[in-house]
Amino acid sequence: MTELNIAVVGALGAVGREMLKTLAQRRFPAKTVKALDIAENVGKTIPFNDGNISVELCCKDAFSDVDVAFFAVGDGVSRKLAPEAVEMGAIVIDNSSAWRMDPEVPLIVPECNAEDLRNHKGIIANPNCSTIIAMVPLKPLSDSAGLKRIVASTYQAVSGAGIAGLDELSLQTREVLDGKAAHPEVFAHQIAFNLIPHIDYFEENAYTHEEMKMTREGRKILNLPNLMVSCTCVRVPVYRSHSEAITIETERKLTADEARHILTNAPGVKLYDDPGKNEYPMPLDTSNGDDIWVGRIREDISADNSLVFWCCGDQIRKGAALNAVQIGEKLIEFGLV
Repeated sequence: MTELNIAVVGALGAVGREMLKTLAQRRFPAKTVKALDIAENVGKTIPFNDGNISVELCCKDAFSDVDVAFFAVGDGVSRKLAPEAVEMGAIVIDNSSAWRMDPEVPLIVPECNAEDLRNHKGIIANPNCSTIIAMVPLKPLSDSAGLKRIVASTYQAVSGAGIAGLDELSLQTREVLDGKAAHPEVFAHQIAFNLIPHIDYFEENAYTHEEMKMTREGRKILNLPNLMVSCTCVRVPVYRSHSEAITIETERKLTADEARHILTNAPGVKLYDDPGKNEYPMPLDTSNGDDIWVGRIREDISADNSLVFWCCGDQIRKGAALNAVQIGEKLIEFGLV
């Protein structure tokens, strides 16, 4: 297999670190690996394989010998640097939201729509973490029964807000247990011992931008432009792994047993569904894991052709770093790099 020159942009962030870890764990065929970041981090070291690599400055010239660049940066940086990296000859796999809804940029979950990679023009978008976690089980159900409507509620871990979110939950937990007042900075309200039904900004329709990502991105990934979607996103005091309660309406009736059979054979899915034995997915089960766990599958007693299930997945792994690395692996499989 041809070995590639790889770069990870934003290497010192939570997702960048996870990308490097995932590349090593999956033995991605890398000839060289660059860790790129901002000027103040140049010269710092970061673990990779059995050693460390030094952080280099992220700039246009850094991509001159790079085949594939994994971006783990914000929208603004990606909008500037991604086209420059492509100009220098790299394929960019971008984790920000900057390019997701660009009609010229494929939005990829490899288990769902890998063939769309064949149309890439240099930039490939990684979907939002909660979208990825939902799409992995939804795609095979949609293929089997025809998807008409999704109603989803997400329960999103604080690590979705980065290292600062993790630190805030830890600090506030200590403050509250010590009888002190919590002082929110990352989140709009206290997150320790609390739930916040607010992730990202509110759009004009009263849904948050995070909630509308599920709608817009899901339609694009599934190639269902008229799919009806309603989503509520909630931040919960969990360190890692997002959970989602999903109700779907399908073109034809899908029984719970049928859905279990479909999901048992679905790539990237682990069926864990035996409530009689208290077996159902939880964030603790899926943290640091690769699969989306699905359980609590049941027919919706309030509507025809409707099914309900619960799923959990590590939003830093499958919801970000792993999905990006899998896109890179598909590029190699398809001979596109």
